[in-house]
Amino acid sequence: MTSPTSRRTVLAAALAAAASAGTAATAAAASAPGRSPAPSSPDTHVDNRFWHTYTDWRSGTGDGARPLPGTRPGLVIATAAGRTDYTDPHTGRTAAWEYATWTSPRHRSAVPATEVIASWNARTPAGTWIQIELSGSYADGTATPWFVMGRWASGDGDIRRTSLDGQGDSRGSVWTDTFSVDDPASGVRLTAYRLRLTLYRTPGSRLTPTVWRVGAMASDVPDRFTVPATEPGRARELRVPRYSQNVHIGQYPEYDNGGEAWCSPTSSQMIIEYWGRRPTAAELAWVKPGLPDPQVCHAARQTYDYQYEGCGNWPFNAAYAAAYRDMNAVVTRLGSLADVERLIGAGIPVITSQSFLEKELTGAGYGTAGHLMTVIGFTDDGDVIANDPASPDNPAVRRVYRRREWESIWLRTKRYDANGKVRSGTGGVCYVYWPTRPTLGQHRVLRSLGLL
Repeated sequence: MTSPTSRRTVLAAALAAAASAGTAATAAAASAPGRSPAPSSPDTHVDNRFWHTYTDWRSGTGDGARPLPGTRPGLVIATAAGRTDYTDPHTGRTAAWEYATWTSPRHRSAVPATEVIASWNARTPAGTWIQIELSGSYADGTATPWFVMGRWASGDGDIRRTSLDGQGDSRGSVWTDTFSVDDPASGVRLTAYRLRLTLYRTPGSRLTPTVWRVGAMASDVPDRFTVPATEPGRARELRVPRYSQNVHIGQYPEYDNGGEAWCSPTSSQMIIEYWGRRPTAAELAWVKPGLPDPQVCHAARQTYDYQYEGCGNWPFNAAYAAAYRDMNAVVTRLGSLADVERLIGAGIPVITSQSFLEKELTGAGYGTAGHLMTVIGFTDDGDVIANDPASPDNPAVRRVYRRREWESIWLRTKRYDANGKVRSGTGGVCYVYWPTRPTLGQHRVLRSLGLL
């Protein structure tokens, strides 16, 4: 059920050490009558900034890239700004590529941040791919180098989708998909950043990737083993497809050792299909005939990070979801279950990331160092209805978990493992996917959370 530990474990250990030093589809939804949605205020620990409008694209600096107007504005290659060779570290193949670049304006975060996670939405036809980079400024005005936050393509025929290890400066490091201040207790914070997109294509072709959205979530969530309890809001349950990762155990071990580690792509696939999208028969033709739910195998392959050697790269999952027709997807943090209730009330399910001991989540029947589930609703008592992919089969995926236990394991930033050692929690990390033409109610909630 968990992704590889190489990145999350290292990041958890770093944050724990710092803490010790410093502190010791709406129509498919079914709703039940109940209370009004709980009020919510913006999380002052999180700053979201996404570039996605035509004005946004024009505000940046392009070299060979140009904004594309229309109902869904994007960024494309107009002319090649240069040519380069790229040797894929995972295949050893070297190929020549033309490229164009776009650099965002400098965004001053409303939250001096200890972590920044970028995410993007794009289409990359065969013969194209993209690279996403981040450069930040610390409070004293010094700047980081440009860090690669991902080399990404929706397929794996041209390059292998990958993060990069070993990036950092004297005060911060990149752990797969997350820039993190090495010692938050020191007071070091990232106060501003820019993002740079490089769009690649086969030389001499007229191909182009199209990027519809790029941005980042900056956050400074305080060290906390517990979080305040929230009052339940309105009861509602969304009809989301149910898929178990465990029916895929042993399948395609080249992708994160098989289904037992596919919590993230399985969760992503459930929400993609909730919104009425799914891979075509041609896209599934590579899957061995007779396997159940071949689209889950497809999702695992399409989210696999060849450096991380896992399917749990957060932005890669969002990018996979947004590769489907007219879909948006971001990685963010939410401040409380009240925020999730507001999204559920608008017909938008949420994929959450959490770690817990078996005894901390009644009814789960397992413990995990990192697991993704889909929140699909709330009961009359305010308990969480989740599609938990770590279930023996598809019918068993729907679970009800106690509200107080859930909000604690999801929102905390510090926890104790089975040996009593301090580890990190995700502090409310989640994926949010929604169509490019949301309803008025959905638009209102998404905007209030800083996602539009």
